[in-house]
Order: sequence, then structure tokens, then C-alpha cells
Amino acid sequence: MSSSKRVIGLKIAGLCGVTSPIIMLTFILLAIFHSPWFSWAENALSDLGVRGIAAILFNFSLIIGGLLTLLFAIGLREILLGRTIGHVGALFLIQAAANLCAIGVFPETAGALHIYVSVSFFTLLQISLFLIGAALMKEPPERNLGLFTFLAGIVAVIVWIVAVIVWIVPWGGGVAIPEMLASLPVSVWSIVLGIRLYNQAFSLK
Repeated sequence: MSSSKRVIGLKIAGLCGVTSPIIMLTFILLAIFHSPWFSWAENALSDLGVRGIAAILFNFSLIIGGLLTLLFAIGLREILLGRTIGHVGALFLIQAAANLCAIGVFPETAGALHIYVSVSFFTLLQISLFLIGAALMKEPPERNLGLFTFLAGIVAVIVWIVAVIVWIVPWGGGVAIPEMLASLPVSVWSIVLGIRLYNQAFSLK
């Protein structure tokens, strides 16, 4: 890849990393606004993707967010090619992005397929964060960024463990709250890494 094309690619990937969580969160909140029946305590976020304008907004957010995350992951892979663990982590992120799109394409009405792609997304995403974080921590200049990446994954996992033990299993509560709480540190991570990719593009000129 030529230097100019690589610069453009990293800029696009960086912008995708920044905008993906912002777009998804905005459209999910709009879907909730159009769903007066929605309860944070009793529903899953995926319940928004079943009917009406809320379904259009919610499913659109996941498909677009997944495509943007895919481009972000490809750009991230470009700067991690020299690190085997990071390269594998970026590949896991690419697969997670594909599953994020699939959640929007196959909403709850798709039955078991929706559950499969949802669980796959969250699992692949956490694995990618741990691998990318481990790769970055091996490089002294990137150590803090690697630690931040690793911690984002740990926080998301802890949220789910606590939710299952304290809320979901004993009380049968909905998963909307842990879904949102687990996504916040990952969203911040995506924005931070997106800015990092965008800035790195300028250093290549």
C-alpha cells in the first residue's frame, strides 16, 4: 500500500472509530424515546428492534455501527501487523463487527439466530480487547494505551458478571442496563483509539 493511500486509510479508520459509538448511542436513545413501553429494568435493548419506528432506528444503528467498526478494525489491524497478538486481536474485532451488523439484520424475530450473533458479538469483542491490549502493552510508548484497552475489556466483563449474579439470575431482570453499562467503556475505547489512528495518519506524511 502506498504511503498516501495508507494515510487516507488510517484517517478513515480513525474517524470510523470515533463516530461508530456516537451514532449507535444516538440512534438507540432515539429508539428508546419512541418506545414508551420500554423498561430499563425489564427489557433487553434488542427488544427495541422488533416493531415500529424504534425497530428501524435500533437495527439501523447496529448495522451502520457494525460497518463503521469493521473499517476501524481494518485500520487498527494495519498498525498492529508487526505484533502477532495484536493482529489476531484485530481479526477478532473484525469478526465482532460482522456479528454486530448481524444483530441488526437478524432481530429477535429471527429466534435463536439472534441470540447466537448477540452472544458471539460480546464474546469476540472482549477477546479482541484483551489481545489488542496485551499487544500494545508490550511496546513502551503504547503501554498506557494498552493498559486502557485491557481495562476497558475487564470493566465490561465485570459488569456482566455482577449483573448475572446480582440481578439477572436471582430476580429475572432485563439485560438492558448491563448491555449499556458494558458498552460504555468499549465506546470510550473506540473513540480514544480512533483519535490515535487519525493522529498517526498525520505522522506518516
